[in-house]
Amino acid sequence: MSRRNNDAAPVPVQPSAHRDNAREDALNEGMVSSGSAGIRKQDVTAPALGLTGMLRWAWTQLTSMRTALMLLLLLAVAAVPGSVFPQRVQDAFAVSTYIEERPTLGPILDFFQFFDVYSSVWFSAIYLLLFISLIGCIIPRSRKHYQQITSAPPRTPQRLERLPEYGALELEAEGPDPATALADAEKVLRRRRYRTEIRPGKGANGDPESSGDSSGGERTGSVGAEKGYLKEIGNILFHVSLVGVLVFVAAGEMFSYRGQKVLVEDEGFVNALVAYDNFYPGTWFSEDDLEPFSVQLDSFERAFDRQLIDGEPNPHYGQALDFTAHVTVQEGPDAELEQTELKVNSPLNLGGANVYLPGNGYAPVVTVRDGEGEVAFSGPVITRPDDSVYTSMMVIKAPDAHPEQLGFVGLFLPTAHDTGDGMAVSVDPELHNPELHLNSYYGDLGLDDGIPQNVYVLDTDNLTELNSRDSEHGGIVLAPGETHELPDGLGSIEFEGVQDYIALDITYNPGTTWILVFALTATAGLMASLFLRRRRAWVTVEQNEHGRTLVKYGLLARGEDFRLRDENIALRTQFEKIWPVRPPEENP
Repeated sequence: MSRRNNDAAPVPVQPSAHRDNAREDALNEGMVSSGSAGIRKQDVTAPALGLTGMLRWAWTQLTSMRTALMLLLLLAVAAVPGSVFPQRVQDAFAVSTYIEERPTLGPILDFFQFFDVYSSVWFSAIYLLLFISLIGCIIPRSRKHYQQITSAPPRTPQRLERLPEYGALELEAEGPDPATALADAEKVLRRRRYRTEIRPGKGANGDPESSGDSSGGERTGSVGAEKGYLKEIGNILFHVSLVGVLVFVAAGEMFSYRGQKVLVEDEGFVNALVAYDNFYPGTWFSEDDLEPFSVQLDSFERAFDRQLIDGEPNPHYGQALDFTAHVTVQEGPDAELEQTELKVNSPLNLGGANVYLPGNGYAPVVTVRDGEGEVAFSGPVITRPDDSVYTSMMVIKAPDAHPEQLGFVGLFLPTAHDTGDGMAVSVDPELHNPELHLNSYYGDLGLDDGIPQNVYVLDTDNLTELNSRDSEHGGIVLAPGETHELPDGLGSIEFEGVQDYIALDITYNPGTTWILVFALTATAGLMASLFLRRRRAWVTVEQNEHGRTLVKYGLLARGEDFRLRDENIALRTQFEKIWPVRPPEENP
């Protein structure tokens, strides 16, 4: 027992300013006093990471969940320019037009690959970093979770009554002995899908992992149990599935292709590169990937609403109800011809590619003769419907006409109706009174320059007008079977009839099925990680001072678990079913 020596001389205390000055002098001399030990300033150096340490630090940062989330967000932001600017893989003509119209901004955007976003260096870098980050997160988490699954449940706590959920049961004298009760408790926990381990008791408290018991009884043993491992498995499954989606989205884009083709009635299409009207290949596309199938349009049916209410058309009268294309398909050179139907929401699967029906319309059959009486153009003309009654824009170009090239632009009206002011409109989508209303031009069509042109647009800047409503020769109005002679002996145009056409959209993506599979597994993993709970349970059995078996149990959840109380009630209900439990009021 020590006591303070009151006779010792007092230790003088320096004022704060003096202490600061003394410390500064000590620092200048290279010595800082800390108790009885001194550390020289020049001896303290920061540890050097080195190349290995720097790489380990970079890998740790890259594989953190925070980095993965940031990369995922950055990938979404990086994809935005792909929907803002035209993409070369989809429409090279639109890209060239965009650059020509913006001579300053266009080349800058092209240099930074804003017209090739999804194959650009910066988008690919983000994509690969996200891929690596996810894999770096998954592997150590999977290894750690495997170790947790294969290891024993957590040790039994010393005081179960301190756990969030706790219960105790005293059994009747004729009840099972402590060893039997311990085995029964273990079976109950197993039935509730816990992974269990029976631990025999030792010493005064009956448990090798603890050193005392507040009740003073001697434990015969305990059961450690844990469940909810599917929660972490679901989390890992979600991330693995996300990697799978990324892999097959990339693989699908690399090996995929997409094309469009317009088929007129009685016309056929063979799945060859030269047969497409538009074709957009993937990065690693090869012409050998095209399976040899063919499609021929036999006929086309349109169904419109014709219901009458009290003899009057209903508000939806004339609206389209259904489109059906009757086609003949052949899946290979040696396959048999098969007649089938193609509908808007029922695509055909041919050679691994899906054939869709996104559009249809009318194709007037027209013959154009030039000033020398020769046929300059003959055949069906694809029109572009602009409304629900199939008022359709049409353009005819006859670059082979002599002595002047001829061009026509105007409307095709399936059911023409004169409004009385020299104008005509279509009042029904079916062919009740088909007419052509055209303007004609002559001059240089610009097709000999080698510059691609839109087939649905006629550039009249360098053309001279022949026929129009405002000219002295008037516009061209033709019904089927009629012919119109052009002014100045430059030729004629004949309206022979009308055929149907359909627009086909053909897509091939080998990763689609796997993307769906991984999307479903990602959803299942996410649901498991959100709704399952990780729980731990312990049961101890001992004999009290009255010679009866006393069972105690406690529950603990990792994280918030609002259903832990329900688990407590369920466990107690199961215990009371298998044991004769002494009511609390009978306890002495």
